[in-house]
Amino acid sequence: MTTSDMIRELCEKMDISISALARQIGQSPQNFNKKLQRGTVSVEEMMTIADTLEIKFEQKFIISEGKIIQIKNNKVKDEY
Repeated sequence: MTTSDMIRELCEKMDISISALARQIGQSPQNFNKKLQRGTVSVEEMMTIADTLEIKFEQKFIISEGKIIQIKNNKVKDEY
């Protein structure tokens, strides 16, 4: 699954259009759709999307001995 696929599925499950999401994160729908088509949505933009929708976002690598290199948004306090 690509990042673009994840965002499309997220919008479907959160009942929000991609255009509305784009506006909420401060981008034009046209620009955001181009990013989705090219697959160039950044990790920072993913965190902004999560913060805007008040949901949790994590991206991580798990390496030897269970060591974790992780990025996640901090605005959501509830654990899922």
